[in-house]
Amino acid sequence: MTKPIVAIPADIRSLDGATWHAVQHQYVRAALNAAGVMAFIIPAFEEGYDTDAILDRVDGVLVSGSASNVHPSLYGLEATEADGPFDPARDATSLPLIRRAIDRAIPLLAICRGIQELNVALGGSLASEIQEQPGIWDHRKPDVTDRDHMYAIRQSVFIREGSCIAGIVGAGEIRVNSLHRQAIARTAPRLQVEATAEDGTIEAVSVIGAKAFAVGVQWHPEYWAETDKPSNKLFTAFGDAVRGYAASRLPPLRAQATA
Repeated sequence: MTKPIVAIPADIRSLDGATWHAVQHQYVRAALNAAGVMAFIIPAFEEGYDTDAILDRVDGVLVSGSASNVHPSLYGLEATEADGPFDPARDATSLPLIRRAIDRAIPLLAICRGIQELNVALGGSLASEIQEQPGIWDHRKPDVTDRDHMYAIRQSVFIREGSCIAGIVGAGEIRVNSLHRQAIARTAPRLQVEATAEDGTIEAVSVIGAKAFAVGVQWHPEYWAETDKPSNKLFTAFGDAVRGYAASRLPPLRAQATA
């Protein structure tokens, strides 16, 4: 049996005057080496996409983090320069993909920007520059160039008893690498809070009533997915869900013959 495939929506990046559709290596590596699946990078376009045509050909969706933020107009606010940078093509690609993956019971794991997209896709809102709010810690990445130091596991989050993630990594305190300046403000009606930081910041959610794995985390399990136990368990659970979905599908030739 060939490995199942997950879709990873791309970011738009500019390099030497050219436009690139890109995904950070750490997400593709974690998909392959920790989840045990292959990845298709989905180009980002503001219009013209057939979301179901993509989902017909994959067995899961992995929504990655990014340096860009979801545009505030998508959750009813006016954008300011401080809210950026933005990537409207990523928004236009990811949000419909998230909604349809949930509708079609296709496994979904959303990380960092991904959890924020998940919340917005289902009707929630975001808060910017959360470190400026009373009682909220500074969750931004440290000002260093070494990426291992940047993504070091240094923060506690608390997994709620009986939650989906508790069934994967256990309830109570775990240590993570959460790097962000935005966070969930109004939780979407279809989302259940699964984990919070010590200051109350929402760090993980799941989709209420989802018929497949549908989880979002604000931290970065992909970075240490091969060596950190909770990170590995999360990616393994996602990979298992993807394999289960792939096994439930009819082989393409048989599906055509019975259509």
